[in-house]
Amino acid sequence: METAIKYDVIIVGGSYAGLATGLALGRALRKVLIIDSGKPCNKQTPHSHNFLTQDGTAPAEIASIAKQQVSAYATVSFLNDRVQSARKLESGFEVFVPSGESFTARKLVFATGIKDVMPEIPGFKESWGKSLLHCPYCHGYEVRGQKTGILANGDSGYEFCMLIANWTSDLTLYTNGNSTLTHEQTTSLYNHKINIVEDQIYKLDQTNGYLSSVQFKTGRAELVTALYSRLPFQQHCDTPQQLGCELTSDGYINVDTAQKTSVPGVYACGDNVTRMRTVANAVSMGTTTGLMVNKELIEEEF
Repeated sequence: METAIKYDVIIVGGSYAGLATGLALGRALRKVLIIDSGKPCNKQTPHSHNFLTQDGTAPAEIASIAKQQVSAYATVSFLNDRVQSARKLESGFEVFVPSGESFTARKLVFATGIKDVMPEIPGFKESWGKSLLHCPYCHGYEVRGQKTGILANGDSGYEFCMLIANWTSDLTLYTNGNSTLTHEQTTSLYNHKINIVEDQIYKLDQTNGYLSSVQFKTGRAELVTALYSRLPFQQHCDTPQQLGCELTSDGYINVDTAQKTSVPGVYACGDNVTRMRTVANAVSMGTTTGLMVNKELIEEEF
């Protein structure tokens, strides 16, 4: 006998994308459960930027206001937990939490984000999201004109240098070992007065997450107050893959323009589907997802 369907939609992940999805569905009178473990990837970041009406607001404050507003819709419920697994039913899905308890819904939305894989460099983790940055559009204005470094190499390092040079003229590329730049790339960076340092990094000197210098294994040090790095990542939740959702070659959940995954009835939105990691983009994708999920439900019911 098939398990009875309790919710229209279960949203896995209750940060910006998940809350925006929940808001759209709550306003569409859908019965929704948002399951979230309270571990956003930007928990260390003191301020969020490039989000109209909230520029400079702490990310946790934005999320708190959002949850309060979504909670005003009586058909939306919250569960502080994490989804451990899920299975396809004849008419929907069943998700399981570690306690063994399960919940059912006609549609699933994964807004679970990603998990950054940080290098084993002392001071890196403590500085991430404060003075060690991933996005100049989110934080570049605050460190404009400062002595800035980029931790990268090869094509990625060259492209990152071109981007960050818009915000500062005091820029150094740290390859943390032998450079893999081409001769043309190296010449171009030097012509733009961008230094290249190949020494291996020993540690990052920082106080409460704010950098003061880069220490090298040679014993040498360089002053730096801002550092950019693009990190490898893992999906924060592997349940979409368990269900058969395809990933892109970069490791993101593959979705179409309606945020649909390769598994019918399963949607995804937020950092788990794109490299554009901004609060504004997560909210935009979440809103789109809510509208598209409701549209699909309506088409099935009408």
